Amino acid sequence: MTKQSFHRRAFLSASAAAALSAFFGSGRVFAEAADVAKAIEAFTAGSEAGEGALTLTTPEIAENGNSVPVSVLVESPMTADDYVESVMLLAEGNPLPEVATFNFTPMSGEAKASTRMRLAKTQNVVALAKLSNGEIYKASNNVKVTIGGCGG
Repeated sequence: MTKQSFHRRAFLSASAAAALSAFFGSGRVFAEAADVAKAIEAFTAGSEAGEGALTLTTPEIAENGNSVPVSVLVESPMTADDYVESVMLLAEGNPLPEVATFNFTPMSGEAKASTRMRLAKTQNVVALAKLSNGEIYKASNNVKVTIGGCGG
């Protein structure tokens, strides 16, 4: 065995070990309630979330968790003095609960967004909306997943 092939094998072994470590991480499969609470606290800065102006649309049953459609709509005049700053989506049962954050300005016209997300298992999907006047709104839907999308 030559010195060059030894270095190549060592490099490949180290690369494989790093990839496996990154893939499997700490071994934790699903988010803990503390992770979700921490994400909500960071988004809301401790403000209490109300209900009403935020509409979260998800399917009641997702046959495949790999691609679950989700949309949000916040009723707002979207003027310079009164607009939606951002909307955050959380999947409480995923390994990483923070799915997406949509940012808006008065020039957005309306605070509306849609995407698809992976859901590892049956769980609550939570949306939080932050308005320019400091108000926070929250909506939550339970989505039943028949085939998980995050390896769960």
